[in-house]
Amino acid sequence: MAIGAAGMLGAQNRFDNSARRTATAPLDNLAEETVERIQAKTAFSANAAVVRTADEMTGSLLDMLA
Repeated sequence: MAIGAAGMLGAQNRFDNSARRTATAPLDNLAEETVERIQAKTAFSANAAVVRTADEMTGSLLDMLA
């Protein structure tokens, strides 16, 4: 679960940095920054799925022990 959470944080930082660069830079890099934000969003979603799966597995394990 910690790996997924760290991945989500990293993806959020990538997205924020890209948005900041877009806001302060000329529009020549708009396509590159758009791709960067899409990749960051995809990475965030994938890591969120890892966290959800880990949570479900923990829940299943606790149900078996109860």
